[in-house]
Amino acid sequence: MITRRSLLGAAAATPLLSLPSIAQNNTKVLRYVPSSNLTILDPVFTPAAVSITHGYCVFDTLYGMDANLQPVPQMAAGHTVSDDGLTWEITLRDGLMFHDGEPVRAQDCAASLDRWSRRDGFGQALGAATESFSAKDDKTILIKLTRPFGRLLHAIGKPHSSPAMIMPERLAQTDISEQVTEMIGSGPFKWVADEYVSGDRMVYEKFEGYVPRSEPAAWTSGGKVVNFDRVIWQVIPDPATAAAAIQAGEVDWVASVLPDLAPLMEASPDVDLFRQDPFGLVSVMRFNHLQAPFDNVDIRRAVMKAVNQTPYMQAVTASDANRQECLSSFPCGLPGVNELGEELINSLDIEGAKEALKAAGYNGERVVILNPTDIASIHPHGLITADILTKIGMNVDLQDTDWGTVVQRRVSKEPVDNGGWSIAHTNWPAISIDNPATNATTRGLGEKGWWGWFKDEEMEETVASWLSAQSEDEAQALFDKAHARALDQVPTVPLGQTFQDGAVRKDLTGLLQASVSLFWNVDRA
Repeated sequence: MITRRSLLGAAAATPLLSLPSIAQNNTKVLRYVPSSNLTILDPVFTPAAVSITHGYCVFDTLYGMDANLQPVPQMAAGHTVSDDGLTWEITLRDGLMFHDGEPVRAQDCAASLDRWSRRDGFGQALGAATESFSAKDDKTILIKLTRPFGRLLHAIGKPHSSPAMIMPERLAQTDISEQVTEMIGSGPFKWVADEYVSGDRMVYEKFEGYVPRSEPAAWTSGGKVVNFDRVIWQVIPDPATAAAAIQAGEVDWVASVLPDLAPLMEASPDVDLFRQDPFGLVSVMRFNHLQAPFDNVDIRRAVMKAVNQTPYMQAVTASDANRQECLSSFPCGLPGVNELGEELINSLDIEGAKEALKAAGYNGERVVILNPTDIASIHPHGLITADILTKIGMNVDLQDTDWGTVVQRRVSKEPVDNGGWSIAHTNWPAISIDNPATNATTRGLGEKGWWGWFKDEEMEETVASWLSAQSEDEAQALFDKAHARALDQVPTVPLGQTFQDGAVRKDLTGLLQASVSLFWNVDRA
């Protein structure tokens, strides 16, 4: 019988992977195993972590996030703001060039910001307060607002869930309903399109024309110094195979390690565990608000009444140190977040949920749960939810598939009988949903927002007021108001916070903490 332990034990003796060979020309290669397959290349089109990781290789941002989680200039040299707060001028630093050899111009940045502001939740909040994104000249971006927006740099510098990545104007003119597929950015790596094999590997080459900043690298800011000629992503869906591969030295970095394999990684003389994101992941159950039965808020409330976070978190990690109950629709432990859901979350009231479901008028509609089999931190959640919904009397159809298919299918707005869906689970880096504007799981943008398409004008009015708050006390009161509204309307059911470790070969140095894997600053000792 082949077990994970026996497979790991045999790793050193038997090559597990058929990896592409590199010619003996001193090419320095970093081999990385992503947590899932890369199916969507456009990092503005989707907030999926694997697409954002890819995006940071190819593209750059005007502002990055530093170690104190504050926005600082990245592509920008700096900015000025008019006395009335309505006109922002952002100057580009010298030496910026796209991978096709063209210089980065303010026109490219303005078009990129405009497209991003139509797709991303925080971007849409900025867009609603913006008269125009334009270019004063080739080096100066001009942003004209209709009202002050003090968190503008936080918006365009946010590190996750569709960051405001800059691309050439011709690509940025792509309609927001369509994906950009030509990967031309100004980031530290070039995308090698002809070596891309979905489900197998992705290849990036060092961009020799990239000019790093002089400051030390931190999160998504500072000097993005590349020390490898090529970065090769090798997709390995089975966690045990990935763990064996890094022990055997066939790969250098595995993005996520299954908790029951972590002790074996810790015991390896050549491998270290690496906690990339110190703020953890927030797991959520997301409803499709366009289709029955979850277009009915009372049915959503009935489901939340039956949920308990503990089994969801235990299915991801058995370690108490790697999980945290969070009775909140916002990540616990971050500024401004109060646990307001103590009486609503974790009630585990199956009988009460049954009665609430009947009272809400549930009529036996089929509930399609999209469940990825190749993401260890998400797959168990579909099984648990299916069990809960069956117990309270719902007609459940659990559909197992790979993550790439889930990512593509969950954007469908069709009924379940025509390829649609009812529930999908995912997790978010806590830092990416830390306030009312960035939290896509609670925003009420409807069909312009995150998949699931929760629409709530009251929520959006509260978010706009929070963005315009004149004092910290006013901002906190509005934060709590948005939070209470989310708990009442249940756009998403929070399932707790967990912390995941990756694995790296011990000879790697300079790894950075962030919400996704970053490949600059990394070197081999």
